[in-house]
This record gives sequence, C-alpha cells and structure tokens, in this order.
Amino acid sequence: QVQLVELGGGLVQPGGSLRLSCAASGTGLGIYRLGWYRQALGKQRELVATITYGGTINYADPVKGRFTISRDNTNNTVSLQMNSLKVEDTAVYYCNARSILKDITYWGQGTQVTVSS
Repeated sequence: QVQLVELGGGLVQPGGSLRLSCAASGTGLGIYRLGWYRQALGKQRELVATITYGGTINYADPVKGRFTISRDNTNNTVSLQMNSLKVEDTAVYYCNARSILKDITYWGQGTQVTVSS
C-alpha cells in the first residue's frame, strides 16, 4: 500500500507560480514512478509529469518549459514547480504512484489549482 498526501495549490494570477508537493508513504517506493496528473472541469484526467526513482522525467507537451518535477528519495516526496501559469492550467492536480513491475496505481486526494485574474 502507498499513501499519497498533496500539499500546495490555491489561487494565482496568470503568469504566477505555485509549488505542489506530495508526501508518499509505504513500502517499496523505489519501484514506483511518481507523478502529477490534472483534471479540469468537464475534461478527462491528463498527465502532467512523471519521474522515476532514478530520475527519468517525462512532461506533457503543454507544460514543457514551464513546470519542473523533482523527487526526493530520502524523504519520499515529489514536487511540481509551476511557473508562467496560464488560465488553462486550472484543474485539480493529483499525485500519482504507479508501479513499474505490476499493474498497481495509487492516487492522492487532489488539490485545486486556479489560475485567474
């Protein structure tokens, strides 16, 4: 079992920055790819960014160059630094842990990010 707890989120103006953090707990976290997904109102959940235990990173095209994902394997956290935020980044952001060995996925409870003037 893996538990994920997100921190951060909130309201920010276009062009601003926010940082999301996710604390992961459980056993065997080294076999999990950690990441962030988001779901805007009325839309499907979509990938934002993922990072493996070894540091391999994948970004969705809409956030490349603006968002930075990082992982602290000592403290079992994954963070998402979001810069140059746009109105279209408004969504509920979910922390995700997906096993690279089995078909197992865990989700956090989600945190709202609203970009508005």
